[in-house]
Amino acid sequence: MQAVKGMNDILPEEARLWLKFEEVVRHWLEAYGYRNIRMPLVEPTALFKRAIGEVTDIVEKEMYSFEDSLNGDQLTLRPEGTASCVRAALQHNLLYNAPQRLWYNGPMFRHERPQKGRYRQFHQVGVEALGFAGPDIDAEQIVMCARLWKGLGIRDVALQLNTLGDAASRQRHREKLIAYFEQHKDMLDADAQRRLYSNPLRILDTKNLAMQELVAGAPKLIDELEEEAIRHFEAVQAILTRQGIAYEINPRLVRGLDYYNRTVFEWVTTRLGAQGTICAGGRYDGLVEQMGGKPAPACGFAMGIERLLALMQEDGQVAVPEALDVYVVHQGEQAESMAWQVAESLRNDGMRVLMHCGGGSFKSQMKKADGSGAACAVIIGDNEAAANAVMLKPLRKSGEQRLVALQVLPQSIHELIK
Repeated sequence: MQAVKGMNDILPEEARLWLKFEEVVRHWLEAYGYRNIRMPLVEPTALFKRAIGEVTDIVEKEMYSFEDSLNGDQLTLRPEGTASCVRAALQHNLLYNAPQRLWYNGPMFRHERPQKGRYRQFHQVGVEALGFAGPDIDAEQIVMCARLWKGLGIRDVALQLNTLGDAASRQRHREKLIAYFEQHKDMLDADAQRRLYSNPLRILDTKNLAMQELVAGAPKLIDELEEEAIRHFEAVQAILTRQGIAYEINPRLVRGLDYYNRTVFEWVTTRLGAQGTICAGGRYDGLVEQMGGKPAPACGFAMGIERLLALMQEDGQVAVPEALDVYVVHQGEQAESMAWQVAESLRNDGMRVLMHCGGGSFKSQMKKADGSGAACAVIIGDNEAAANAVMLKPLRKSGEQRLVALQVLPQSIHELIK
């Protein structure tokens, strides 16, 4: 049996780097006052159709959807986290008293062609600020990301920025886009023709090289923006400039989800081939109301963990496991009983302890103790058990093994490994 294509095992050696990443991320989010929220992997299919948009690639082609065999409900493995987070906030009235800064992490699922940094089960860290209207929260989230890249030691990433304006400006732009592309319909590929009347904005994000010149000449959304949206975008840029965050305005940055408005951004790299976006997000002020709540502004982003780890690994970053302090060797019935007590007692004292399991001679156990990387071995035979003592043997430093009474064993080990 093999794992499903695009859904990968993360083995212990690699998982150490995941743990290191997750620890850095948790402390980073706590520093900005974000609180953890955890949502189900499976949601009603209608949630994503309503939130993401029925004519997006995700809903049309990429979701893992199925019918519940017990009751006929239409369910979907979550393809992204924002819709689930907003659903949870509304279901549990989290926005009743105050705005919320929330974060989550975990697996998402999309039926895509697996390639470097992009898998069918992939993992994201998502950050959502619900109930904040001003440009300061947009800028803060971008500044947050810049701090994280430094904390993770990730280099060669650049910030792209754009604004999608508000509903009225997008509608005017949509009409002009349709009229423009209708005049050049014979130059549109199959995807663009399919999107022409349902989601023409997504044509601007095409990767088809043959359409680049056509797209470059398309009407610009920025020409349709209302004064308020322009002021909001300028305020975001002003904060970023004061904070020393370099950025490039990319008028073709539209994002693949229908719920975005105003500020959108992506952090990109040239080191992962075509899949260069490592973090993306923006403002989605209409989503809370769209999902049945009272109107509330919102802003958020998500980052792909696999892609970030790939960058870290390219730079030679590894997570060195914390060495064991003690390997407990034992032989004999009384010795085994005492070994359990000694191991638990040392763990209570904050030590990392591996107790030998599976039997074997003292010689074979000592060989495993030496190979474990532990600083010392605690050796217990029935004679030591009867004397309420153990043999303490250094494994990484010079020195002879010696008999140590149980009551002073923790102190003796601390002195040995310091």
